[in-house]
Amino acid sequence: MRNGDDLEGFDGEASSASMISAASSPYQPTTEPVSQRRGLGGLRCDLDYLRSTLGRLKLAEVLLALTAFICIETIMECSPCEGLYFFEFVSCSALVVTGALLLLFSLNLHTRIPQINWNLTDLVNTGLSTFFFFIASVVLAALNHKTGAEIAAVVFGFLATAAFALNAALAVQRWRLGRRQQSRQSSDYVRARSESREVVPRPEIQRLDA
Repeated sequence: MRNGDDLEGFDGEASSASMISAASSPYQPTTEPVSQRRGLGGLRCDLDYLRSTLGRLKLAEVLLALTAFICIETIMECSPCEGLYFFEFVSCSALVVTGALLLLFSLNLHTRIPQINWNLTDLVNTGLSTFFFFIASVVLAALNHKTGAEIAAVVFGFLATAAFALNAALAVQRWRLGRRQQSRQSSDYVRARSESREVVPRPEIQRLDA
């Protein structure tokens, strides 16, 4: 039988062996926090964009287009109706397209489709919306029957025109800035390739020198 000293030595060796095996094991406990999921499918709301000038303009455009569309939809009788129908089409189209862009930008979904130039897309949308909202508001102001719903639709139509025009001006600045950065990056890439070609020695030149 083993005495107490032998048992204590055996326990010490076992504990030291278990510590060594635990230290050498690749499955070590970690103190790194587990990353939390950012909503459904990794989606998250970009609050910085919504608080920015472009985000607020997008929200204002959607609300103004929605209000103008609701006002024009409350009109039950019209004669002639061409101006009303045109204003209805413009306000609905601007609401759908701008709302979709707001959803893409606020959830950062546009980053998953880098093949599309989103600055240019936003510029085209705001430019066309400015032009057609202005024309539709002028036509409705000239052909309305002085009812409250028509006057309200005209007012919100001109307000939407102003919001889209300001957004278009900012989109032009962003588009120009993006083109400048892209041209600068391409020029730096070409310069770096030319410098690397000059630095790398040619083997046939070295052979002739030797």
